[in-house]
Amino acid sequence: MEQRHLGRTGLRVSRIGLGTLTWGHTQESDAADLLKVFWEAGGSLVDTADVYGDGEAEYLLGRLIERLVPRRDLVIATKAGSVPDPDRRFDGSRGHLLSALDASLARLGTDYVDLWQLHAFDPCTPLDETLQALDIAVSSGRARYAGISNFSGWQLAKAATWQLAAPGTRTRLASTQMEYSLLQRGVERELLPAARDLGVGLLPSSPLGRGVLTGKYRHSTPADSRGGSEHLAPFVAPYLDDTASRIVDAVATAADGLAATPLHVALAWVRDRPGVTAPIVGARNAQQLTAALSVETLSLPDEICQALDDVSAPVHRYPDQDWSTL
Repeated sequence: MEQRHLGRTGLRVSRIGLGTLTWGHTQESDAADLLKVFWEAGGSLVDTADVYGDGEAEYLLGRLIERLVPRRDLVIATKAGSVPDPDRRFDGSRGHLLSALDASLARLGTDYVDLWQLHAFDPCTPLDETLQALDIAVSSGRARYAGISNFSGWQLAKAATWQLAAPGTRTRLASTQMEYSLLQRGVERELLPAARDLGVGLLPSSPLGRGVLTGKYRHSTPADSRGGSEHLAPFVAPYLDDTASRIVDAVATAADGLAATPLHVALAWVRDRPGVTAPIVGARNAQQLTAALSVETLSLPDEICQALDDVSAPVHRYPDQDWSTL
């Protein structure tokens, strides 16, 4: 699998990443199959978080490291900052973050993570305090690189600029993880331009539109799908409207013309967008993951990309366009 630099850093990662959001509810044998398939395909970036399965995803990944895949072959990314508190969803305090990192390392069974990410912006903590936790993590060797997740455009710009203001003292942000797909192009409004300007690589989550872009929901809702489960149906529902349906139909038409699948077309589109480093793909089983990873050989023709851009184009007017033309 092709490797790409993560943002404006020397860290290289596979251009498709493996997500572990559901590993807290996955059998160890199934997780082992996923990790083995990913590694054998040349994948290196494995993304997790301390809250996935209440820590079980990290614990499971840790058990598989070395026994199945050498630690040196993986770029392990995890996150901290989300908390199970209805009154405070995010805790970006220095104390909480560093304690959370130590707990993650213990579950993962490793001395360091390659990429440590702030899971979300905490408006209740001064941003410089939150970012200092990243500096301490890197300077202490517990993290090799630092990133953010779910920050808005202005939040990313403020954080990245603050870190760049004292080179050699503060750790530059390597990445930002955000939802991005043909069904969700909101990051193009301000966040992606800011990330590209500041040298921050984008790691798109839900690159298949929460599964909708595979075409599985075009005519019905499969009983064994996320949309068919009571727990995850609300997660899929926003992408089952008429607008999404038109985009999915266009993806299916493009796939037919390329002798590919809608999954391949949708994933190739987001993988090769300017500013994107590596989409994070979640799969229920090894068969699904193998299908996703086979996109490596596909590059979309320019005319297909343009057609998909047109059919899925979000409405970006003032102040994103040149105001003098409006």
